[in-house]
Amino acid sequence: MPVLNTALDDLAAVLRPGGALVLSGAGLSTESGIPDYRGPDGKRRVTPMQYRDFVGSSAARQTYWARSFVGWQNFSAAKPNGGHAAVARLQAAGFVGPVITQNVDGLHQEAGATDVTELHGSLARVVCLTCGDRSSRWDLEARMRHDNPAFVVDSGEIRPDGDVSLNALDVADFVVPRCLVCGADTLKPDVVFFGENVPKPRVEHCFALTDAAASLVVLGSSLAVFSGYRFVRRAAANGTPVAIVTLSPTRGDGEAAVVVNAPLGETLGALARRLGA
Repeated sequence: MPVLNTALDDLAAVLRPGGALVLSGAGLSTESGIPDYRGPDGKRRVTPMQYRDFVGSSAARQTYWARSFVGWQNFSAAKPNGGHAAVARLQAAGFVGPVITQNVDGLHQEAGATDVTELHGSLARVVCLTCGDRSSRWDLEARMRHDNPAFVVDSGEIRPDGDVSLNALDVADFVVPRCLVCGADTLKPDVVFFGENVPKPRVEHCFALTDAAASLVVLGSSLAVFSGYRFVRRAAANGTPVAIVTLSPTRGDGEAAVVVNAPLGETLGALARRLGA
């Protein structure tokens, strides 16, 4: 799927004044080997654990952490792709300002981007829902390995949230990690689960970024989830130009001045070259 010169010209025109706000979604990380939640038809391909289920029982948390223990091996090995690198170059050159990402993989920062707001949090952090203590997912990984030395399940699978699918027999003997501060089994990845609300101060911060932006550029998001789509609506209501680059149609196409359906890495790399970044 080649990127047409006219599409690059239109994108370049939106970014050339500088100060564009980027809103990125799972589609930006697919070229790093992390699949998105939805297929080309917009239908969800995987069903992650819901927040109400996670907080509702120790059994649900055991299921989650067993799956995450396996999935983390592949998820944490993912590296930034050309799309992440292009965003960092565009930011360094001043064409892009802050970045809001719906992704929880940290690949924007690893590629060199700064001023990144992680709308849905980060899998690299863990929070205790009982006492509020925060810790490193890497430290928790070492503890889970120590407590589950015989738990070896190589699914070869990877999901956007680092989870995998395991059957009940795989999960039954998994030792659930506990908080080192209060001892509760209520450790949770510091991410917003499906069915959970993004913290209000974070939303307000992102609205402020949207209001201050010269333009809004959506990268790799279907905008099917309102937590990201609301910023497109806000920008459009402000009269701020919106550009969308994804492989498939999105919920926000009607509010965008420019829509490009093309591979992210190729498109953003060509855009950076076009703008001399």
